[in-house]
Amino acid sequence: MFDKILIANRGEIACRVIRTCRRLGIRTVAVYSDADADAQHVRQADEAWHIGGARPQESYLRGGAIIEAARASGAQAIHPGYGFLSENADFAEAVEAAGLVFIGPKAASMRKMGSKAGAKQLMQAAGVPVVPGYTGEDQSPERLQREADAIGYPLMIKAAHGGGGKGMRIVRSSAEFMANLESCQREAAGAFGRDRVLLERYVERPRHIEIQVFGDSHGHVIHLNERECSAQRRYQKVLEESPSPFLTPELRAAMGEAAVTAARAIDYVNAGTVEFIVGQDGAFYFMEINTRLQVEHPVTELVTGLDLVEWQLRVAAGEALPLTQTQIPQRGHAIEVRLYAEDPEAGFLPGSGRLERLRLPAPSAHVRIDSGVVEGDTVTIFYDPMIAKLIVHDADRPRALARLREALAECDIVGPKSNVEFLERLARHPAVVDATIDTGYLDRHLDEFAASAAAPDDERLVAAAVAYWLHEEASTRACARASADPTSPWAIADGWRLGHGGRRSLALLHRGERIELHAHGSGGEYRVEHAGRIVEVHGARLRDGTLSLRLDGHARSLRATLDGTRLTVHDGSARLRLEVVPMYQPRTQGGASQDNRVLAPMPGRVVLVRAAENEQVAAGQEVLVIEAMKMELSLKAPRAGRIAEIRARPGDFVEADAVLAVLE
Repeated sequence: MFDKILIANRGEIACRVIRTCRRLGIRTVAVYSDADADAQHVRQADEAWHIGGARPQESYLRGGAIIEAARASGAQAIHPGYGFLSENADFAEAVEAAGLVFIGPKAASMRKMGSKAGAKQLMQAAGVPVVPGYTGEDQSPERLQREADAIGYPLMIKAAHGGGGKGMRIVRSSAEFMANLESCQREAAGAFGRDRVLLERYVERPRHIEIQVFGDSHGHVIHLNERECSAQRRYQKVLEESPSPFLTPELRAAMGEAAVTAARAIDYVNAGTVEFIVGQDGAFYFMEINTRLQVEHPVTELVTGLDLVEWQLRVAAGEALPLTQTQIPQRGHAIEVRLYAEDPEAGFLPGSGRLERLRLPAPSAHVRIDSGVVEGDTVTIFYDPMIAKLIVHDADRPRALARLREALAECDIVGPKSNVEFLERLARHPAVVDATIDTGYLDRHLDEFAASAAAPDDERLVAAAVAYWLHEEASTRACARASADPTSPWAIADGWRLGHGGRRSLALLHRGERIELHAHGSGGEYRVEHAGRIVEVHGARLRDGTLSLRLDGHARSLRATLDGTRLTVHDGSARLRLEVVPMYQPRTQGGASQDNRVLAPMPGRVVLVRAAENEQVAAGQEVLVIEAMKMELSLKAPRAGRIAEIRARPGDFVEADAVLAVLE
């Protein structure tokens, strides 16, 4: 086994590898960019080396700098994590040439899978089922159009190199093909440096099921069963689980055997994932092999009880696989979701900023948290905006889903917007609960997962107000105890007035709408007025973030938190976020005028400028396209009008809120 390894990555995967190494007594070396000087992986490793600027091209993609750090630090091996250089055959080869061990497959195996077209041909020759399509080298638009028409529609255009859902388009008619081809090639060239594509028949409403494989240098190859990743948005996985609720034992065995055949076909060593697309009829087809550890590997670890990173280290050190195929355990059900700094209500726009508050469920036998940030850290604009992976495990799928809902309810994130509420709705949606979701369901029915614009129900609203009043009273009592006159009647926040009962008022903001509530009483006994209705509240208590009370005789228990002016209550099914605002303030008159500007919603690089100065544009017409955080964003005209000024050119790097175009 190794004495010291370098981790050529960042974030939660770097922290994950550090944990396993610490358990095995292996020292770790982290590398970091300018943006990550205070990151958790830097703090947790035994030592850390600076390798360059904030942008990945200036740091985590600099293979030479990483290898030099490994040699200078005395590391014997390099763990690539996932992303960045993890599937770069040239880097793996350079690591070996430097006399170090690359903890992953050999460069030759990577090269066989580096091209989706070549991989498909190789798998077909090995007898692994593949989707009908075109993988030829002739990439002329005319040839690709002819091949597409011959394959038939719908079909998928896919970048031949790379992954992560980039460079993929579904085309449903011949007339749509050319525009989609150009877009796909442009995205592929930007993401992977090569614009070659392949075409294949699109399987309607497919499931995405992947098989975890492992090989060693002694000729052994096995699989560790499957993970289902059918809940996707724009080809990005949203929820992963194991075992798949769709597979029969016979189909599981057939897919496992095909995955092992695929791995043997490329002489695979170390951890990898064979991804399949599965039709509603159970027919399955090879998609690709990810030649690295997957983001969703924890679900396999929880259902097998194995540490896949430890297996990676042992195999890389020359050891044989610890278990045979028949010895692989399978227990219970595991589900993973990813908490992201993103705004689902703004098209899942990635976010960044300081995590002012980060409350996640405590790890236990049923809940696992993999994260590379803690409260106070910053989600930077330069990398993937993941906050944490939340993984749950229980005896069966219904109980695992219940664990997931409970764990999500305990999450509280303040700072950049997050997808927590979206994930809560996902975990309760019938397509997930009934296990009928396919890879396109979210994109087809995204409105079913959107936040409700309706006014909050009275029960949660009154509960939120009561939580605020209880907190206010407790704070006042605490101040009184610390004062020179702790028994003063003026230190009681009960709204009492001479000659009549006190009336306390509270103004709250919900999605821009102002809500007013009024109450008589104190100490957990209130008569609350809201929108002409009166609610009697008795026995209200707020302890350790839990609010218990009786509303018109009906007992309830809810989670409640107050953070500055931010008030949140969660009834176990959904959360209600409110902002406390001044009760008395002038109201603005009239609405906002139409904006004449097209702004960058976040930092990024301008990819295309679709409009020209003096050009007449319609409301909602695309004016520019920028690339940010691994995705293209279409920026549209806020109203109809004439373009007075274009302030950006393709290739420009722009900051958030920069004015890119101005209308007359």
